[in-house]
Amino acid sequence: MSDGPWLVVGLGNPGPQYAGNRHNVGQMVLDLLAERAGTRWARHARAQAVVGEGRLGTLAGGRPGPRVVLAKPTTYMNTSGGPVAGLAKYYGIEPGGVVVVHDEVDIPFDTIKLKTGGGEGGHNGLRDITKALGTKDYLRVRVGVGRPPGRMDTADFVLKDFSSTEKKDLPILVDDAADAVEMLLTEGLLAAQGRFHTKA
Repeated sequence: MSDGPWLVVGLGNPGPQYAGNRHNVGQMVLDLLAERAGTRWARHARAQAVVGEGRLGTLAGGRPGPRVVLAKPTTYMNTSGGPVAGLAKYYGIEPGGVVVVHDEVDIPFDTIKLKTGGGEGGHNGLRDITKALGTKDYLRVRVGVGRPPGRMDTADFVLKDFSSTEKKDLPILVDDAADAVEMLLTEGLLAAQGRFHTKA
């Protein structure tokens, strides 16, 4: 696996009114990763984002994991592409070294899936990143938030906070997603898929 740097991005909307929304679960995961890496958020001079640099995970023999640039765009979700492409260019990171952590309505709550490339599934943040990078070939850690109930519009659903029942399990989901990012960077996509796609 590459020593990096990797660019790990958590998607969401800025501002306290959105902080607990399902749409912001990617940024919740990044806050935990920043804690694990022992880094603090700082505004980036060249991109609309806050970033933290460090190392994540542990390699064979107890060596520190790869170098990472953790990032949370400070733009709204549907304009995430500019900050992601700007950071990738600034740090000299190819699309294959970009990991995007995001909410996913097409998989159940408490489920994590990983993939590289593929469609955006109607996710405007991913669509804008694909456009800005000029490729779909970046890594995604998809954090399941479930489908909206009844006839609720998907856009309304993801802009609501997690239910009281979900909130009880949310810390576990965020922790698992952070573990998935670390395993992806230290052991590779197939190993991470093997563990998290079969998790009961």
